[in-house]
Amino acid sequence: MNLHDWIDELCDVLEIEAEVDEGLLADLAKLTHENVEPAAAPVTAFLLGIASGENAAPDAVERLAARAQALAEGWDRPADAPDPDDIDDDIPDDTGVDHSADELDELDV
Repeated sequence: MNLHDWIDELCDVLEIEAEVDEGLLADLAKLTHENVEPAAAPVTAFLLGIASGENAAPDAVERLAARAQALAEGWDRPADAPDPDDIDDDIPDDTGVDHSADELDELDV
């Protein structure tokens, strides 16, 4: 079974009428996976689907995908990047302090 067949079968099971440009979605998912973080790929495709709606014209979907692509291409905060608000924070050096007798507060879970 190829991807197009899967899409047709999935649309039938989900009871939706949709035209899917799998190449467009694959490119957008790859870009967001690489530029943002891996979990962004399926979330982006899902949100593009919501934005497109069941009756969206193919050119409207392409315009929405282009907006998402521009956002991902300009994304300057990859998942492993430090939070810019915390970069210059002073970290206290307590390496000379013995914490072995310290009591931990119990967390309410």
